[in-house]
Amino acid sequence: MALSLGVDTGGTYTDAVLIRDEKDVIASAKALTTRHDLAEGIGGAVSAVLEQASVDPGDIALASLSTTLATNALVEGQGGRVALILIGFRDGDLGRHGLTGALAGDPALLLAGGHNHAGDQKQPLDEDGLREWLKEHGREVSGYAVAAQFATRNPAHEQRVSAMVQEMTGRPVSCSHHLSSKLNGPKRAMTAVLNARLIGMIDRLINRAEERLNELGVTAPLMVVRGDGALISAEFARERPIETILSGPAASIVGARWMTGAQEALVSDIGGTTTDVAVLRDGRPSIDPDGARVGPYRTMVEAVAMRTSGLGGDSEVHFLGEGLKGGVSLGPRRLLPVSLIALEAPDVVHAALDEQLRNAAPGEHDGRFVRTLAGIPREGLELREETLLARIADQVQPLAKVLRNRIEMKALRRLVERGIVQIAGVTPSDASHVLGNLSSWDREAAEKAIALFGRRRTGSGNMLAPNPADMAEIIVKQLTDQTVLALLETAFSEEVDVFGLPAEQLARHVLIKRGLDGHRGLLRLDAGLNRPVIGLGASASTYYPAVGERLGCQMELPTHAGVANAIGAVVGRVTIRRSGEVSAPAEGRYRVHLESGPLDFTDCEEALGALEKHLSETAQKEAIAAGAEGIRVTVTRDIRTAPAEGREIFIQGLLSVEASGRPRIAAD
Repeated sequence: MALSLGVDTGGTYTDAVLIRDEKDVIASAKALTTRHDLAEGIGGAVSAVLEQASVDPGDIALASLSTTLATNALVEGQGGRVALILIGFRDGDLGRHGLTGALAGDPALLLAGGHNHAGDQKQPLDEDGLREWLKEHGREVSGYAVAAQFATRNPAHEQRVSAMVQEMTGRPVSCSHHLSSKLNGPKRAMTAVLNARLIGMIDRLINRAEERLNELGVTAPLMVVRGDGALISAEFARERPIETILSGPAASIVGARWMTGAQEALVSDIGGTTTDVAVLRDGRPSIDPDGARVGPYRTMVEAVAMRTSGLGGDSEVHFLGEGLKGGVSLGPRRLLPVSLIALEAPDVVHAALDEQLRNAAPGEHDGRFVRTLAGIPREGLELREETLLARIADQVQPLAKVLRNRIEMKALRRLVERGIVQIAGVTPSDASHVLGNLSSWDREAAEKAIALFGRRRTGSGNMLAPNPADMAEIIVKQLTDQTVLALLETAFSEEVDVFGLPAEQLARHVLIKRGLDGHRGLLRLDAGLNRPVIGLGASASTYYPAVGERLGCQMELPTHAGVANAIGAVVGRVTIRRSGEVSAPAEGRYRVHLESGPLDFTDCEEALGALEKHLSETAQKEAIAAGAEGIRVTVTRDIRTAPAEGREIFIQGLLSVEASGRPRIAAD
């Protein structure tokens, strides 16, 4: 009997499952995700399934981890402080390609250097300029991102800068050519920045996960789910944490397919922070050809084609005061539900809520609380941020008590983005407690916080909702509406050629809204989804029946929908994809672009053969390092030519190699 352990660390819950012989779920459990130390939540969930199944932890042959940690961090703008070193770029490139926004105040250095499209050096690398800058600023950040123009054609300058940075600072470095073999320097730079930002976070998660599993007696090798649903070794994930974005959602799709056998469906996974929607065709999710997009960022990471929106059970509820009736919107930031933080500090939370309810007028920060997280690096903090952090100390406090003026809001946002501080406030999870749909946490605290939220005044001067139950209904209905939009946008994006308008615009079009309402006048309008939806996530059974009803489609909620991510973590394969290019810088000359530098041939087939051999060996070696066995290698060639003077001229050869196998399991 082969036992596999799957673990998923989400924003709110950590899930664990035990699967026997890749066929049967024999135990599943949930524990609250412990952000201050993720190992506590992992240990709680794993201990529970071991006890349920009454198995010896030493009998587990494979352990695998999926996580929404990287996805959530990017959606919420969190991560370590990093520096970006751009080689051969122009001054305006930072702002023009969104890098300034992604850096969010972190330092950037533009260095002379870089190569041209053929891989020849365009300008010498300014090593002196780098050396001086590192002497002054090198220790102010937790990691570095390095991107050079045409580094995929010749990575020599990125390699040299990486060596100098590591020699002078000892900090980890993310080189853009390691993360993608495609052109588009600014996009590779963005990917490198995000990778550098995630390194410390993912490293801490994997280290603590391995330590806790070992303490429980689980000695099987640890795998991690990549964003395309494939498995990689823990060591591989440490080096390229960016590849774990959409790890949790990708695992959920693998799990959905395994549980239902569905061939054609939309898969919608609601977590605490995000809702992730993908399409299954012929039983397989497609890979996004443009690279994974998470929140505002478009990366060059291969991942499942998925639309991720900042909408979940723990999404921040925003008050909309415009108009006579007013309303609410949800996300994209995740808050700790008030009902949850009240379990941690009941006296503080209830005392503050009671005092705020006694006040005649609602306050700006009513129903909100703040706490710090231990173990998060704090280098590079400004004085105002350090002062605010000292004031918060190590206890849960009402937000109104901590903030002294509006200027401190910026410092608070920065601390939240760094993951050092968490804010608690009203969420859909609190609304569900008020309505009796959930009962896990403190319902009384949720009711008080939602009563405070409903006292806000709309444009008519009236309260938004004097009754807490009515306010809760408004919040849950908004979650339904935004989920419907997410599903419609995904469906329209799959058929954009049919309608010729952006998916976001089509999903909000008045004709679609009237069609969903079943308009009957001189016109008869109907709209909905023509495919079933597989609803996943711990709260799917709470929210998704109403979504299926609104869209007029079958809503399938599998038995183990709440732990689909953990299931997908152990039923996937190890897959490594590598791609490369042969260019023609001059007639009769064929250039293979390798990490060691360009290599020229006079024969086209010889050049293509050399690249294929190199990519196949590299992919197979990395697949073994990533934990695969029984590896199968497939090669795809895309040869591009152009007619000239009655013959075909070679323009470019693109080769893709895939090495795939089952994860190695622990020896008996």
